[in-house]
Amino acid sequence: MTWVVTGAGGMLGQDVLACLGDGATGLTRGDLDVTDRDAVLAALRALRPSVVVNCAAWTAVDDAESREPEALAVNGTAVRHLAEACALTGSALVHVSTDYVFDGHARVPYAESAPPGPRTAYGRTKLAGERAVLEVLPERGYVVRTGWLYGAHGANFVRTMIRLASARDVVDVVDDQRGQPTWSADVAARLVRLVGAPPGVYHATSGGDGTWYQLARETFRLLGADPERVRPTTSAAWPRPAPRPAYSVLGHARWREAGLPPPRDWREALPRAFPALREAAAAG
Repeated sequence: MTWVVTGAGGMLGQDVLACLGDGATGLTRGDLDVTDRDAVLAALRALRPSVVVNCAAWTAVDDAESREPEALAVNGTAVRHLAEACALTGSALVHVSTDYVFDGHARVPYAESAPPGPRTAYGRTKLAGERAVLEVLPERGYVVRTGWLYGAHGANFVRTMIRLASARDVVDVVDDQRGQPTWSADVAARLVRLVGAPPGVYHATSGGDGTWYQLARETFRLLGADPERVRPTTSAAWPRPAPRPAYSVLGHARWREAGLPPPRDWREALPRAFPALREAAAAG
């Protein structure tokens, strides 16, 4: 198969390209403006990929509250452009979405079939992209929700904690938001492995769950730093324009239904990821 990865310059896009090796074409924002319908159609007609993995996204959650039309252009309208182009070229589309499509009020993991209810502009725009894929490509479209991503490429929470461990005596971290810390390299492998499974919605987050505070303490422990230097605080102490979901734990039943193993626990993944994270943090 031939692959095209949009958003190839981002954290997840770089990991997807690393998984695929020489058999993929990576398109960064400079290579392809996904909000330009004609450019998207021309690119896919020229490349004729078997699969498109869409990692392009507006990910500035707070900025989306005041710039929702711009976020929608990337997270919603552009995804429809990609889906329509894939329909014309016969390509499959694997589209990355988010836990923010849910309201965050649950107390048990959100199933893939759970009704969405976004509370933020970011979540609404990402839900628009999901619907575009499922409407335009019902037989060749995959929506893959993830969240709490960390990786070696780009800014993320774990890399920030690695930096702060050497810069501050104590760090205050939110302990009332629960989710699934997820290594971007694990998600990349899932995206590639998914093609050939039944189309539809899948959740690609690590198994288990925890809070940001727990993740910070585990990061300190892996660094050899004292986890007691991490202190718990509340979301109210860190007000943001976009409310953060209190509960972002996603279920993984569809992987089992597709005959594929569910994702591994985040406490198993983080130590495997740590050498690359530590090296990237040291490099700045």
